Amino acid sequence: KMEFFKSIPTHIDYVGQAKAEKLYRAIITLFSIVGFVWGYIVQQFSQSVYILGAGFILAAILTVPPWPMYRRNALNWQNPKNTEDKPTG
Repeated sequence: KMEFFKSIPTHIDYVGQAKAEKLYRAIITLFSIVGFVWGYIVQQFSQSVYILGAGFILAAILTVPPWPMYRRNALNWQNPKNTEDKPTG
């Protein structure tokens, strides 16, 4: 059972982090503006808060999990150096 959880990828590359941050900011900004305008039209601040909360939940669903679109540019790590051949001293 634990092997299933160990097989789930938990990393996002640097390009993916930038994409996730841009998407998060765009969603929060859009929902903030829409929430403010709608709240102003209906004269209820609670409507603005609900719309902003919905934007936050949507942004979290789209940006927090390590979706495959955030893992397309993996880093090519160098092989470790062999330190056993060097004398210590």
